[in-house]
Amino acid sequence: MGKIGISEQASLLRDAVFAADDGIITTFAVVAGSHGAGFSSTVALILGLANLFADGFSMASGIFIGVKSEKEFEKAKGIGHWRADSPTRHALITFGSFAGGGILPLIPYFFIEHPSFFLSLGIVAASMFAIGVVKSIYTQKHWLKSGLEVLFIGMIAALIAYLVGFVIDRYLV
Repeated sequence: MGKIGISEQASLLRDAVFAADDGIITTFAVVAGSHGAGFSSTVALILGLANLFADGFSMASGIFIGVKSEKEFEKAKGIGHWRADSPTRHALITFGSFAGGGILPLIPYFFIEHPSFFLSLGIVAASMFAIGVVKSIYTQKHWLKSGLEVLFIGMIAALIAYLVGFVIDRYLV
């Protein structure tokens, strides 16, 4: 494998940050929605794992097709022959980052018989903040601002999922 150009490095960073963030948020959304609806820990784990693999594969296949389409478009227009972006590399980075992030909210459900939702929430909050801090290394944005930005967005998603589960369980079922 040759050297990766700065454009592809940026694209791979984008894929990794987006996928890890989405993996944490969507998997925790399943956990939060399950908790809000009063589902058992087993149901939360099953739904979380189903989401982790199905959504991770969906994202990876979407990135693969997207990068491949971009390369085909550039080739058809006679531009971009210099680009070495590999659709497979992008897909693997996306799936790995999604799965790596998405497993974090489920950790308590693997090791504790009756896990605390708040333990999962703490892991998610710390992970979201850490993604922002790591992102700041590459973007040269202040680490605290970057960490809080990612954390804030993730917590809004978690609150929405929890409220949907809570409202549906209490008022529609």
